[in-house]
Amino acid sequence: MMNVIIVGGGKTGVYVANLLLANHCRVKVMESRNSVLARLKDELPMDCIFEGSGTDPNMLEAAGINSADVLVCATGADETNLVASTIGKYEFNVPRIIARVNNPHNAWMFNAGMGVDVTVNQADLIGHIILEGIDMRDMTTLLKLERGNASIVQIHVSETSSVNGKRIKELNIPSNAIIITIMRGTETIVTKGDTVIHAGDDLLAMADEAAQAKLNKIFHS
Repeated sequence: MMNVIIVGGGKTGVYVANLLLANHCRVKVMESRNSVLARLKDELPMDCIFEGSGTDPNMLEAAGINSADVLVCATGADETNLVASTIGKYEFNVPRIIARVNNPHNAWMFNAGMGVDVTVNQADLIGHIILEGIDMRDMTTLLKLERGNASIVQIHVSETSSVNGKRIKELNIPSNAIIITIMRGTETIVTKGDTVIHAGDDLLAMADEAAQAKLNKIFHS
């Protein structure tokens, strides 16, 4: 079972945590802000929440970083993500470090020398969406992986969507995309071919840019 520590309890951190939990990973989400911690108690199991700063080596150690397979640095502050990445790689030898870039001008700093193995750059994908004129009103990018052009996206199913009541196997999902989970209220559903989609569902999918456009048409026609 994979052990993952996520630094940052914002929207990205929570969705990644729920995705990993649905796929039977052990997850700890580190957060130091009281207001965010209060919200996390409604969004994640209590044993997944760790109060503390991801830039404090002692806190990272207390959260279990010595046994972590992956460290995800997903805060809204690039300096925090860089410091956590460097500590994770060089002080605790975490095998895999994934870091989020908020300001594209800082992307050059997120490299192997700073301990980062994979950079998540959401601004780059937004630019592609604008240039390609794709209507993504109900599709939100959660993670953009720098290696390759795949992303993890959230798709909201509206009341008027033609997929309501259909099974996933009935949809023409492109081969370069996969529906990972469905978030239905407080329930997280690992999808299968017979899983039925309902209005109000939020789906997590992994897809490249071409597949995202096709998914958008499928779910919002």
